[in-house]
Amino acid sequence: MIDIGFAKPALPESGALALLLAEGAALDGVAAALDAALEGGLTRAMAAARFTGKRGQTATLIAPGAGLDRVVLVGLGAADDVTPHRAESAGATAAAALLKEPSASLAADALAPALLAHAALGARLRSYRFDRYRTRQKEEQKPKLANLAVLASDTAATRTAFAPLAALAAGVELTRDLVSEPANILTPAEMADRAKTLKSLGVKVEVMDQRDLEKLGFGALLGVARGSVNEPRVVVMQWLGASEPEAPARGRKAQAKQAAKPARKERAVPHDPLVFIGKGVTFDTGGISLKPAAGMEDMKWDMAGAGTVIGLMAALAGRKARVDAVGLVGLVENMPSGSAQRPGDVVTSYSGQTIEVLNTDAEGRLVLADVLAYAQERFQPRFMIDLATLTGAIIVALGHENAGLFSNDDTLAGQLAEAAKITGEGVWRMPMGEAYDKLINCDIADMKNIGGGRAGGSITAAQFLQRFVNKVPWAHLDIAGMAWATKDGAVGPKGATGFGVRLLDRLVADHYER
Repeated sequence: MIDIGFAKPALPESGALALLLAEGAALDGVAAALDAALEGGLTRAMAAARFTGKRGQTATLIAPGAGLDRVVLVGLGAADDVTPHRAESAGATAAAALLKEPSASLAADALAPALLAHAALGARLRSYRFDRYRTRQKEEQKPKLANLAVLASDTAATRTAFAPLAALAAGVELTRDLVSEPANILTPAEMADRAKTLKSLGVKVEVMDQRDLEKLGFGALLGVARGSVNEPRVVVMQWLGASEPEAPARGRKAQAKQAAKPARKERAVPHDPLVFIGKGVTFDTGGISLKPAAGMEDMKWDMAGAGTVIGLMAALAGRKARVDAVGLVGLVENMPSGSAQRPGDVVTSYSGQTIEVLNTDAEGRLVLADVLAYAQERFQPRFMIDLATLTGAIIVALGHENAGLFSNDDTLAGQLAEAAKITGEGVWRMPMGEAYDKLINCDIADMKNIGGGRAGGSITAAQFLQRFVNKVPWAHLDIAGMAWATKDGAVGPKGATGFGVRLLDRLVADHYER
């Protein structure tokens, strides 16, 4: 993680410099100062590189003079068209080009403080690395960028705008850390322990172990966990931000007026909370319905939905979001053994509905079924959103560009689509309906855990989940194609993406905070 600071615009005397330039705009501020110091050298270099500031365009000047080692130019496109996501992408592009520099500065005179803060967010997200287990990395391979000075004409406003984004970045980084961990380290118990660290942010964290789950009747989740020596956990995280104290008032009269108000009482339970639920299969062999060996190592990140929920709760608490939110994650390991669940077994879920398990590799929906039913019974939520790397079928349908969105509520689905457009974390709404639901009807139990054949696999999985939702507004995000990247992305290196944290934080911020 790089340390991001803010300073007044001035041409750096040494190090590296990133300039985010709008298309067709005249050089101004730091860029103009550099051009003057180079006696028109920046203008000539831009002309030689045919750099016009078009969105995504880049150019690099090596040892241009004026004491600088490197200058990186990044195009913003038309100044009036710059969105938060475009600013983040530009900041990320700059950071990627500067990772081998010990320190650097970033200037974007065309950006208002809020957009400049988003450029800083992009730089931080793109500089993420998971090098915990690398002991023989060559010195020239190591990223060196530790400090980035963001040059802002209004440093106070930019710093204020960046504060909640820094908390959001920390949540994304936590999710990426969790998803990147190998399964021999991140067992269900270990993941629950890491969720407990959110207590330092003011999150109430409750962990239920196998004995607790047996008493409660989490039969579907426990069936998945039967084959592993690593016992399951369910973690409940509560952020009661709607009862957070007001920010200190400015001015004597305002402070006196605030002091005269009766103190707000802390509530022990959330009021009409937003509920987020994550699938946390810390390793998925498929169980008795064993997966092929090739690529099975990727199944360490079958807990990405739970990782996103934990990261989201950290982000909401870190920025003191004025909302009541509950995060629940079901943590299991799906292994084959003499005690493992068999194809054809029938389990009784927390809701009382029975399920014939025809394929033990369709296990995530069993975990979510119990947690969904428990969450609505205990918390009476305003809505529930679950996230899961649930099906390979969604990758066939949507590739790695969008998560599958399934919902019983048009308003919630529309809000998610809007948040996706703003953050760049894409979603695409998929169909649901009675014809699909009939495919999971069963001869000997209330339902079976897979449909007939391969057709519509992600849809029948969503229909299965909906049977545990009742009338609560609900959305299911199948993030199987989005949780892990095999190449560098717009705001992140290859590997764990942290997908969903920024999407859901934006949903909360735009529609549900007081």
